[in-house]
Amino acid sequence: MDESSRYAVGLDVGTENVRAVVLSVSKSGELAVVGYNEGKSVGMRKGVVANLAGPAGAIDKMLGEVEHMCGRNIDSAYVSTNGSQLLTTNTEGMIAVGVVDHEIDEEDLARVEDVAVVGRIPANREVLDVVPLAYAIDGQGGIKDPIGMSGTRLEMKACVISALTPNIENLRKATENADVMPQRIVPSVVAAAKAVLTERQRENGVAVIDLGATTTSIAIYEEGDLQYVGVVPAGSNNITNDLAIVLAIEPELAEEIKTRFVTGNLNSEKSNLIRITRGKEERVFDRKEVEAVVKARLDEVFGEVRKKLKAAKYDQRLPEGVVLVGGGAKMRDIEVFVKTALEASVKVGVPSELGGVANDVTKPEYAAAVGLAMMAADENNNFVPGPKKKAAKKVKTKKSGPSFIKKIFSKF
Repeated sequence: MDESSRYAVGLDVGTENVRAVVLSVSKSGELAVVGYNEGKSVGMRKGVVANLAGPAGAIDKMLGEVEHMCGRNIDSAYVSTNGSQLLTTNTEGMIAVGVVDHEIDEEDLARVEDVAVVGRIPANREVLDVVPLAYAIDGQGGIKDPIGMSGTRLEMKACVISALTPNIENLRKATENADVMPQRIVPSVVAAAKAVLTERQRENGVAVIDLGATTTSIAIYEEGDLQYVGVVPAGSNNITNDLAIVLAIEPELAEEIKTRFVTGNLNSEKSNLIRITRGKEERVFDRKEVEAVVKARLDEVFGEVRKKLKAAKYDQRLPEGVVLVGGGAKMRDIEVFVKTALEASVKVGVPSELGGVANDVTKPEYAAAVGLAMMAADENNNFVPGPKKKAAKKVKTKKSGPSFIKKIFSKF
């Protein structure tokens, strides 16, 4: 492995799974996958940390395999967040920048950004990103990059992404307890968009839908910029749970039925029975009953997604249609159902244009982890770790103090 390469890490912390991807970044900027892994998540509920020790242990265990694969220590990463806590707010700000011949610089941009954010976002929310949509100088609007331009008044319209501060703090603690410093926290659907969208799609208008285990996230792009982020608190695991309840079976069997026999093309002609053999026992289920359960839940989820699109004023206004990512996008022919539900063109998105062992992460469920690593590489938040793998990490736990007897003897 090239010792002069730098490395970028994406850590996708989901409710059902945790995934990591390590990219090597060459001097010319080429990206190659050198490490990846996934494992079961613990202690998460609908995209939010419910138990600090759970995610920390899951992250630590999963990253151990990644470090072994790429031969590098991992002590920092871009980390994903999810859940209905996420919110986008459209704001505006204006500042006076000085005399007529003053040239706009980075300090001016920082000041107008502060004006656009301070007082507009509630105190209990943490700003994750500020996306400038347009600038205006002395009334002249439609400016994308004002650096170097002259004027006396600078205005900005922006899309601000925020999340509840306690939830973000708990996510930081969970990753730090696994000896990983979160360099930046990014909504998972925004990270996935980085990995699967083209510049043309972002410019023309497109929606990315991350169909996760317990949440479904939406990110809308137009004119090259993020315009909206929304989250529906339901996902593919709800289908599994519905099947388990209606068919009176264990969730493991319900998951098998969903992955093996369910498709998004619910009107196709198939056998009326589903047969699953386990050992000497054969279980038989009515396909129509299974499909009715699946359709009811998908109708609910994508009905809520369409409400989000309408609220953002982008329903049937996306020339590039919808790109599906996430574990739920693996359902066979899911794009057939979503096309009808949203009345838009639909395709399943996967990461592309990567070297190394990229074939192993060219899957919709890896989009967020790959996108996080790509963002870290683009923003130069990569690192040059030592080549030797460190000893197995241990999740930090609260240490009890010395006993009363030990305290007494320690004085002598």
